[in-house]
Amino acid sequence: MKKVLITGAGGFIGSHLAELCVRKDYKVNALVRYNSNNSRGWLEGVKCKNKINIISGDIRDYDSVYSALSGCDTVFHLAALIGIPYSYITPLAYLKTNIEGTYNVLEASKGLGLKNVIITSTSETYGTAQYVPIDERHPMVGQSPYSATKISADQLALSYYCSFDLPVKVVRPFNTYGPRQSTRAIIPTIITQLLSGKKKIKLGALHPTRDLVFVKDTVEGFLKIARSGKTTGKIINIATQTEISIGDLAKKIIDMIDPEAEIIADRTRLRPGKSEVERLLGSNEEIKKLTGWKPRYSLDKGLKETVEWFKNGKNLRLYPTDIYNV
Repeated sequence: MKKVLITGAGGFIGSHLAELCVRKDYKVNALVRYNSNNSRGWLEGVKCKNKINIISGDIRDYDSVYSALSGCDTVFHLAALIGIPYSYITPLAYLKTNIEGTYNVLEASKGLGLKNVIITSTSETYGTAQYVPIDERHPMVGQSPYSATKISADQLALSYYCSFDLPVKVVRPFNTYGPRQSTRAIIPTIITQLLSGKKKIKLGALHPTRDLVFVKDTVEGFLKIARSGKTTGKIINIATQTEISIGDLAKKIIDMIDPEAEIIADRTRLRPGKSEVERLLGSNEEIKKLTGWKPRYSLDKGLKETVEWFKNGKNLRLYPTDIYNV
């Protein structure tokens, strides 16, 4: 790899990946969604911003994608609509962004002869665990419009590998957390409520379990998968192979910040019953075998670093806690 494009580079994982690629001395193109304010998302605050070629466009627009990919040998495709509750409201937006957007990346990569095409999946494609740990052969079940569009995008990507010999690699991270994450995710939701002084922490279902991966471990996994010739044409999990319930996770964070706070059930935050993914515990045997990756962060270490980032008043001000982000 010499020159890479990162789609969704202004987002949570994408901005961390862009920083890592700069540190590894890759030339980086970053595709961020065009907006009238010329905002680059989380790339606005990264120290290496002047070393990144930031391109405004739209993943849904083939011309934007083709232009941003020109001259690159590798693409990390992270651009997506990811909020599960919002996918209940407007499934069509998820089809257009997650499926058509992935098509644009694949078709442009094929036309430009890219050597490395990394497509971002999600552990939500597995649905509730039918066995654990969940390996890459586990059935895929679309329990939300979001997960259904990601399943479709993954299969489309693998079809380009089979049909056109496009060097596709599908990266399937389990629940990534860390600095810059949106409060649509559970950990920032808990931390921001606590740091804003709230004593009653509003949460949805407490019994589901998740396999939580710190963002620095996740992006290291992306890079190791991209650099390995053994991962082409495969789906690869990034997981810690450990799990914790949402309730126990909340108690852990409460103990770190304000032990006097308590959890309050908020029915508006519950998924429809058949849509809730009850258990996610991923296998990381494949990524360890093919790339040598293993997580460096324990949950306690990752949470401590995440809390410290949110404690910065400049960061915390970006997260209003008086509304529920769908």
